[in-house]
Amino acid sequence: MNPEYIRNFSIIAHVDHGKSTLADRLLERTGTIPERLMRDQVLDRMDLERERGITIKMQPVRMVYHSGGPERSEGQKYILNLIDTPGHIDFSYEVSRALKAVEGVLLLVDSTQGIQAQTLTTLAAAQAQNCTIIPVVSKIDVPAARVSEVVAELAKLLHVPEGEILLVSGKTGAGVDGLLEQIVKRIPPPRGLSPSAAKEPRGLIFDFSYSTHRGISVFLRVFDGTFRKGQSLTFAAAGQDFTALEIGIFTPGETPSGTLSAGEIGYIVTGVKEPGIVAVGDTIGAAKGELPALPGYERPRPVVWASVYPESQDDLPLLRQSLLRLRLSDSSLSFEEESSGVLGRGFRCGFLGLLHLEIITERLKREFSLSLIVTIPTIAYAVTGTSGVREIVYTPAKFPEHGNIAHIEEPWAKVTIITPPESISALVQMLYEHEARTLATETYQGGRVEMTIEMPLRELMRGFFDKLKNISSGYASLSYELIGERPADVVRLDILVAEEPIPAFARVVARRRVQEEAEKMVERIYAILPKQLFVTKIQARSQGRIIASKTLSAMRKDVTGYLYGGDVSRKNKLLDKQKRGKKKMLERGKGKVNIPEEVFMKMVQESDR
Repeated sequence: MNPEYIRNFSIIAHVDHGKSTLADRLLERTGTIPERLMRDQVLDRMDLERERGITIKMQPVRMVYHSGGPERSEGQKYILNLIDTPGHIDFSYEVSRALKAVEGVLLLVDSTQGIQAQTLTTLAAAQAQNCTIIPVVSKIDVPAARVSEVVAELAKLLHVPEGEILLVSGKTGAGVDGLLEQIVKRIPPPRGLSPSAAKEPRGLIFDFSYSTHRGISVFLRVFDGTFRKGQSLTFAAAGQDFTALEIGIFTPGETPSGTLSAGEIGYIVTGVKEPGIVAVGDTIGAAKGELPALPGYERPRPVVWASVYPESQDDLPLLRQSLLRLRLSDSSLSFEEESSGVLGRGFRCGFLGLLHLEIITERLKREFSLSLIVTIPTIAYAVTGTSGVREIVYTPAKFPEHGNIAHIEEPWAKVTIITPPESISALVQMLYEHEARTLATETYQGGRVEMTIEMPLRELMRGFFDKLKNISSGYASLSYELIGERPADVVRLDILVAEEPIPAFARVVARRRVQEEAEKMVERIYAILPKQLFVTKIQARSQGRIIASKTLSAMRKDVTGYLYGGDVSRKNKLLDKQKRGKKKMLERGKGKVNIPEEVFMKMVQESDR
């Protein structure tokens, strides 16, 4: 295929701005999917994506478009390679990888919601990659649409005439044919093709998938030469050679084509089944080739950490295998094995955000039938001890004792919030409660306000987004980026049940809120922990002292039920014997508290409320 007639592009948008619906119409108009097989969110493959109505995993697809229109084959034939991307901030790494494989993007903005915080983030990422931007206003058929107002906002943001903004409806298909024509006209053909494009093959891996039978299939953008089935190839970074078992394109399913040429997007089945060899951002080239590796991607940095334990320790090997399998399809997932005295052995996992954590744990349960205990999510702290040694602490249970700490640093985030004006008063109060500092404000047409703030990542993860949605009735939006580490005034808070620390309940909290958090956690555990055979103390400890405590009464068996009549002393003797037995059970260490999985799960679900 002549690269001049190839167009590679992505759709970038905030969550729920109609991206998947517009992709459906593009596939429909180009005849990529037969009408009988068409369904809503056709590019969203996972059940979780379809249930939640969000895109989690990027999905490439190849369309054939005739410039004269879908029904007129006499027009010039173009190959349109679309990479559909997620809209949630947690999956911005997926977007960054897609942008390296394309030359243009459709910047989609909902006509009822206008520009949102994630719109600004994805736009900045596309501009950094020198992608051609085609602004598109969606949902123009909705009665609540503010088309002219949103068009003016977009024109001002991009410094373009309002006439360059396209109007579409993914639901009715209005404007989609004109959009296809503009994709062909405005987005340039593939760039970065070297003079050797007709000789040695070279491509950049932007994603991959795993199959038990075929091993790893890499998704790549070809920059040079032609890849052919049966060719001997190599991974530049890993130094591993392999043979191309199959080469093909996405229609959107994997369809063998035999070759992939410069400028095209497709897949190669490698047959490699060992984890750790294939990496996103690596270059595929000819074995013993001479071309250097292409610039890759920055490795994703985990933002949130949580420990995942199997409910039964017999499932530990299955959990390890399941995490390895998931990492073959989600390169942003990281994990390492750890051990807890109460919960046994499990894995400390790093995630890109709270939604990413939720999606991974849900996939572990659904796809691998695992029953899990997930600890309260936390962030990483840089702790310098009194000995001068600096270490990164990912889990509260390993946070040093207060007397051994000289200095603590924590990550901060730069946050962009766009909110209706009536929410400003409540938002300012919330920002104070979450230790945020306001840097700048800007008012959009229609009165909506953009606020740029800085705040500890710890506070951002403390239910900030949910509270923002509540005070704005769901109309505010948020995006963030990490901006480095700053000094932190935090302490470790331990929860003791029957005088035994429970690592899964340990937290690192702001010193000024430690008393409040301690009382909340003790009350919460007291309310949901089942009664034991003995009196159980629930305590919160910080900085070497108990700062909150409640006592859970014992579950009492009726040991006098068979008695009838007689002196009351007979009953008292049995009750005293029962009391002594419970005391002896504790003294001998036989009185262990049974904490069901439901308690851990409720603590995680309610931890940020």
